Amino acid sequence: MLPAPAHPEEILLIRLKSIGDIVFTLPAVRAVRDNFPGARLHFMVSQEHAPLVAGFPGVDVIVPLDRRRVRGGEWAAAQAGFELLRRLRATGFARVIDFQGYGETEWLTWWSGAPEGWGHKYNRLRGWLYTRSLAHDRTLHPVARNLALLRMGGLSTAGARNEFVLTAGARAEARAFFTAQGLAEGRATLFIQPFTSAAHKNWPLEHFLALARHWRGRGVQVIFGGGPKERAALEPAVAAGFPVAAGNPLLVSAGLMELSTVVAGSDTGLLHLAVALGRRVVMLMHARLPGGTHPYQHPDWAVTPATGSQMADLKYGEVRAAVERAMAETGGAKKNG
Repeated sequence: MLPAPAHPEEILLIRLKSIGDIVFTLPAVRAVRDNFPGARLHFMVSQEHAPLVAGFPGVDVIVPLDRRRVRGGEWAAAQAGFELLRRLRATGFARVIDFQGYGETEWLTWWSGAPEGWGHKYNRLRGWLYTRSLAHDRTLHPVARNLALLRMGGLSTAGARNEFVLTAGARAEARAFFTAQGLAEGRATLFIQPFTSAAHKNWPLEHFLALARHWRGRGVQVIFGGGPKERAALEPAVAAGFPVAAGNPLLVSAGLMELSTVVAGSDTGLLHLAVALGRRVVMLMHARLPGGTHPYQHPDWAVTPATGSQMADLKYGEVRAAVERAMAETGGAKKNG
């Protein structure tokens, strides 16, 4: 076996936001690692999402970007910008792969000085600063687009895996929450994530509460998840006696989903993370289009209203039946028997 090089190749991957889109880079990140087993992989991400990348196997260095600081007052922004640019140039990247494709990330790709810079091109006015660019294809699932970008650069994507690895600390915090709420590991558990960042993607909370009552009546443990801003909106779930995990750190919520049998909710980044954790998901979304964000490799896990209808028009019975199928597939309906 040849000795490892004294200075491993440095590769920078960029995806600043948001949760779902960052998760969609996971198979591509795994593929880059497979193609360059001896390289050091750096991942640039918005600071608020940096903890998420800790679950990406193969990433050696997380580069958190505080965009508020860079866009702050003139002096602070200039100082932060200079520090970032100096760090990029000093690292000596062999290649940069920009999964974001924004003007600012294209410019950072060029500034790094890497001899190879690849990225998505959203229109004919973009892409000039990359050495290779790929037109943004809206007919492809975001994961497929990211893998196509790698193939354009000559990399193999065979066997790319959509697997997120939860940190030990997050898993321990999730188990502590389970215990504190009187929940038992190993029992059938339904995790419900009712809200998204866009109101038009949300199914009415009263329907989710009806779903939760139905499964509680069948002996299944039910948890409601959400972000800090959704605590007030989830008060009806608290009043109904359900554990509510709103406000927990993202990775702790991921740990709660990992402990659950089925994860149900609207089309949001947390549910795509559940898919990467190997959970059985029931995702409520507008349409299963070729380029839509259905659960990766599992379009049949999506439940959609009739074409042209609103999410509120999605029938409760359809969703309950979808969760029933998911519980049957996982054996969840029998775990408490």
